[in-house]
Amino acid sequence: MDKIAVLIPCYNEGRTIEKVVKEFRYVLPEAVVYVYDNNSSDGTDELARNAGAVVRHEHQQGKGNVMRRMFAEVEAECYLMVDGDDTYPAESAREMVNKVLNDKADMVVGDRLSSTYFTENKRPFHNLGNSLVRWSINVLFKSDIKDIMTGYRAFSYRFVKTFPILSKGFEIETEMSIHAVDKNMFVKNVIIEYRDRPSGSESKLNTYTDGAKVLLTIIRLFRTYRPMGYFGFISAVLAVLSIAFVIPVLLAFLQTGKVEKFPTLIVCGFVAITSIQSFFAGLTLKTIYQKNRQDFEMALYRVTADEIAKRNNTA
Repeated sequence: MDKIAVLIPCYNEGRTIEKVVKEFRYVLPEAVVYVYDNNSSDGTDELARNAGAVVRHEHQQGKGNVMRRMFAEVEAECYLMVDGDDTYPAESAREMVNKVLNDKADMVVGDRLSSTYFTENKRPFHNLGNSLVRWSINVLFKSDIKDIMTGYRAFSYRFVKTFPILSKGFEIETEMSIHAVDKNMFVKNVIIEYRDRPSGSESKLNTYTDGAKVLLTIIRLFRTYRPMGYFGFISAVLAVLSIAFVIPVLLAFLQTGKVEKFPTLIVCGFVAITSIQSFFAGLTLKTIYQKNRQDFEMALYRVTADEIAKRNNTA
């Protein structure tokens, strides 16, 4: 079991990976640096190996697939995840790692948005997207994570081994953040200095398609983790619509004694029934969710005990 594992998912980062590996090996000499190559065609794997990293491969394309492989194969007391594009400072690594090892944080977020991100990043729609995602998650899940989309994070063993990765691509950071908040994990924020990609290095993130995937992920996870809020909102909207359209029909009936708009009345009835069904679906799923939370807590105890045993064996 490693003390610290630096995890670097890579796809065609040949221009920067050697520098990134060397910097993190220098700042964290006791750490093992793992580079997981995701079908690169520019020699990223060889450059990383020559720089002293342990190189492995994930052939399913997508950052989420790479992280799933990393979390399954690597065992460490502390995991430090960083991108291979040389946009995150290695100087902040020690502070982030110490918050896991000493302060018992489960996830440490490298916060770019509170420092240089908006001035360094030359893609205005990325800036808008990051702000929108941060606001929506903090409002929907009542959290205070400063940077949802950052690729610079540190994790505890129990976070990594209890995190079910479902995303295949860049939605993985959003999924991590929501999982940590929902499962009451101890989250810390560390302000870092962000620098834009060096000349010649291109982002793999598509502003529009990947941005849409992230927003859909937020909606999907809100439905999963907050079913009463999700289905309760739908129920309330349907109830308001039903009442709004049926009131004129009822007023006309009181005045004339006749129902002049049968189709409207019938539709309002079906909408009201759907509203009631949505409400009770939310109640049912909330009960299932609470049971899953209890099961998760028991699994967390087992993982924590497993970590202590492995740490003692290593010592």
